[in-house]
Amino acid sequence: MPPAHAAAVRASVEPLRELILRFVVDGQPVEVPYAAGSLLEVLREHLRVTAPKDGCSPQGQCGCCTVLVDGQPRVACVTPARRVAGRDIRTVDGLESEVRESWASAFTNSGASQCGFCTPGIICRLEGLRRRDGEQVLGDPVVVGRALQAHLCRCTGWRTILEAAAAFGRGDLDGLRPLAVRDLTAAARRAEIEGGTPQKVGPDVALGRAGFADDMAPPGALVVVPDGRGGWAAGETLQQARVAAGKVPGRRTSVAGWPPIDLPDGDWARVLRTSWVEPAYLETDASWCEPGGEPASPLANGGAFGGKLDSIVTEVARDFADRLGRAVRVVLSREDVVRLGPKRPPMAAGLQPDGTGVVRVARTPGITEVIAQVAPKVRVEEVTIPGPPTSSRIRAAGWAELAVLLASFTDRPGHIVAPNGAEAEAIVRSDSTIAVSVRCGDPLDEVVLRSYCIGAAHMALSWVTSEQLAVDADGLVHDLTIRSFGVLRAVDTPAIEVHIESSDAEPINGSDAVFAAVAGAVWAYQGFPASWPTGRSLSA
Repeated sequence: MPPAHAAAVRASVEPLRELILRFVVDGQPVEVPYAAGSLLEVLREHLRVTAPKDGCSPQGQCGCCTVLVDGQPRVACVTPARRVAGRDIRTVDGLESEVRESWASAFTNSGASQCGFCTPGIICRLEGLRRRDGEQVLGDPVVVGRALQAHLCRCTGWRTILEAAAAFGRGDLDGLRPLAVRDLTAAARRAEIEGGTPQKVGPDVALGRAGFADDMAPPGALVVVPDGRGGWAAGETLQQARVAAGKVPGRRTSVAGWPPIDLPDGDWARVLRTSWVEPAYLETDASWCEPGGEPASPLANGGAFGGKLDSIVTEVARDFADRLGRAVRVVLSREDVVRLGPKRPPMAAGLQPDGTGVVRVARTPGITEVIAQVAPKVRVEEVTIPGPPTSSRIRAAGWAELAVLLASFTDRPGHIVAPNGAEAEAIVRSDSTIAVSVRCGDPLDEVVLRSYCIGAAHMALSWVTSEQLAVDADGLVHDLTIRSFGVLRAVDTPAIEVHIESSDAEPINGSDAVFAAVAGAVWAYQGFPASWPTGRSLSA
């Protein structure tokens, strides 16, 4: 380029670098550089407004970063900051205090928030719907379900969110289980039993204030992200680190998923092959650490269904902080989680009615012992297959599949007794309603227990019918968008009824038993097809 031409280009670009964007966030005027990136980057990285969450980084598919722009819901991660110049931005924290507290109460009273990561965006979506169409529309589950199509919630199973919206719409915020008569300490204990890690319960959780690691990272921490080549890239900001890593947005592949393990030879009375599936927790793995300190846990307010128990981010944060002598923040993108995070081990099994048979399962530490807890007569063959890492600590991995297979030979295919002694039974009614009963000791708090059971039922229904992750013959994961995992949306999820059989026995986890029971009931309802996912809805 001729020197004169280059100088002219520089002269035209330099003024853009000096431009300032001005808009209002939660009632406060703000100024940011013109080239600040997406609205989500501006809010979280420049302004330290952490109510909007980053769950898909940025695919525009999970809804966790939804905010109100001039009163209309917008997904912040795919909204360029320059498009909101001069406009009014409201996160859940910027809603009128009475409205915000009412939404938080409705979600807490109905059990519509567990980890609390996705709910700030969902509340903004529902508040936008209310402002546009009025309170009465919140009682229509079809309309609310359609509004939620921009969102993903892995924990709750949607039904409690629909109940929270309806309660808010009719002004009956205490109509489900008023906070005044609940012991939130007992509720938190039940949540810990179900989720596997210490957990908070209360209105602040629904507002996204549960202490997520990436929300709590100190300002000025060096940001470290995977570089996609087995190493790590660093930057002074998340945007810089991702540019250094060469990150590109994930995509949904055209490659078909399939069960990766062949059935064992034999003439079996019942067979089952399962596919690669993604745990699909919404809060991506994150940690931070000061030099010489302890890294923040990625298990901020929930167990991620076992998917984060072996997360690499804590040790990476500690190592970089100690070596560099400064605070370090480690953040995985959605694509990183899919590639690096552990999966439920796929398997292929053949059984006889007497409980004998063979199960071939992806080689996974501890999986043989887990299977033996429920199917001691089965021979386990661990096989090495290319693919992402697997874990026996994913929700009910191994034992749920075998418990379902064994129950399929009985007249109660939805009846499961878990290894811990919890008992659950599920049936699918002719109208596709899923009815569940569960016995797991003292409920402690029926709202929390019911919420976990509904969430487990939703996960099991998705697992059997629609969830699959495309992994090619070389073990490369191709499905990198959160919508490609096959998790059922609110509009696709039937009514789920939960009956809790209370007792004075020691409280134990019950939602894992519900997970297996619903899987068994759905499989039986569809006629025991040989492979999961079946690719069929309940209504079909």
